[in-house]
This record gives sequence, C-alpha cells and structure tokens, in this order.
Amino acid sequence: MKTKTTMALLGAALLLAACTQEQQNKLGRDIQNWTGTNGVLEVYAGDKLVRRFLRVDKLSTALGTDDNAARAYRFGYGVLDENLNFVVDPGEKKVYFEVGEHANYLFFENPH
Repeated sequence: MKTKTTMALLGAALLLAACTQEQQNKLGRDIQNWTGTNGVLEVYAGDKLVRRFLRVDKLSTALGTDDNAARAYRFGYGVLDENLNFVVDPGEKKVYFEVGEHANYLFFENPH
C-alpha cells in the first residue's frame, strides 16, 4: 500500500514538473478556486482606504461574450464592510463588485 502511494506521489510530481509555468499557475488557481479562500479586497483613493469587502472567494477576470478576450476589470462577491472595522456586522450584506484596471486595490487572504 505504501509503495502505491509513493508511486502516485512521484507520478504527480513528474507530471507537474512537465507543465509550463502558466499551466502550473492555472492549476494552482483552479485548486484555490475549488477550495475557496477567505479573501479581503481593499480599494484605495490615493493612500486612503475607501472600500473593503470581506469573505471574498475569488476575483475573476471578465471575458467578452463574442471574442472571449479578457476585459479591463475584475469582479467578485463579498460582504461590504461599511464601517471598515474588519468584521461582518449585522446588516452588512454580500454584494457584487467590480474594480477597474486603473483602480488601486489590494486582495489578500484574511489573516483573522
């Protein structure tokens, strides 16, 4: 049994090593999308925080319907942290959001 597990892990490692960097990145994103994250999106106006979204699963890049080309914005769903206290308070709801390519934003996994 232990030999089969070792062989399977070795095979997976060899398969991954044969992938290009972009394929490895896509695989990593697919795994992260499958497992989900507890992301935070912060939007800044200059150096001032103006919006924060909590419990964001992922940011997605919009694709054109006809040309399948990437659009110049990201979108997702998260809880709008209206009072910017890093806590989902009663009344704060999950909303859809978009951020443009020229927006100053930071997306990270919630450390709390």
